[in-house]
Amino acid sequence: MSNKILGIHHITAMSGMAQANVDFYVGVLGLRLVKKTVNFDAPDVYHFYYGDTVGNPGTILTFFPFGEGPRSRSGAGQATATSFSIRPESIAFWIQRLQDHAVSVSGPEERPNHRQVITFHDPDGLALELVAHEGAETRPGWKDGPVPSEHAIRGFYGVTIKVKNHALTSALLQDVMGFQLIEQNGYRFRYEVGEGGPGTIIDVISQADASYGRQSIGSIHHIAWRVANEDELVRWQQKLLDVGLHVTEVKDRNYFKSIYFREPGGVLFELATDPPGFAIDESVENLGSDLKLPEWLEPTRSSLEAQLPPINVPKIRR
Repeated sequence: MSNKILGIHHITAMSGMAQANVDFYVGVLGLRLVKKTVNFDAPDVYHFYYGDTVGNPGTILTFFPFGEGPRSRSGAGQATATSFSIRPESIAFWIQRLQDHAVSVSGPEERPNHRQVITFHDPDGLALELVAHEGAETRPGWKDGPVPSEHAIRGFYGVTIKVKNHALTSALLQDVMGFQLIEQNGYRFRYEVGEGGPGTIIDVISQADASYGRQSIGSIHHIAWRVANEDELVRWQQKLLDVGLHVTEVKDRNYFKSIYFREPGGVLFELATDPPGFAIDESVENLGSDLKLPEWLEPTRSSLEAQLPPINVPKIRR
């Protein structure tokens, strides 16, 4: 295989009310709504993509807002925390900002290698972390958002999953997907892929006696890993099939193409191509402004727009 998995492409979660989701991720965390579309598999539900100025792979957190419904239960077979990068100088700013928006904050907690971590939850209970580390400023944020550019979130740091049998998950990550084990602290195993560093990290928590989680509002639906292009995607599809995994057909998601499979611990993984990106149907200046539909859903636009709740993107206030 000519290219490795490059890192995290996007992470997709399930949320409650659409407007509350936009208010939090744009208005509080200062991520840019780079695409407003629908769940291609359930078109009566929005699909929001948040990221940096242009929606670079490795910065994109996406949501299916289902409205009212049962809440999730965290446990084995799930991704349990999403971590973003910030500059070390931004710790105090983010603690104050989150508190000013009535968000309960834990930390900063010092973790191995002197990383300072702030933990909190979004309005639906999704676990989030801000990891302060040297070099965060070399990655892009949303420079024109509500958060001053020097304090902006700089894409993903990593993601945490919990499994009952770490050995099986480890074998897939290392022997098939090209991850390297770089750190172990008790029952937490840290792996990275590609060139390594922020945006390539997965922490695997091993807990044999953990109860299985329940996926619903407030939980992560899947983790998508980056591949360079569609040719690479097809090669990965065959490699995963060859080791006995159940892998989907290649799916066209308009802004990338992808395949899905479950790792042995039960977490849903996706491999997604970097191109074509989010500027294929909107200019960079207007990203996220209009409801964008795939061509095959355009004939139903009127009925979909009547079903979907209206959304107001928060005005930018510094």
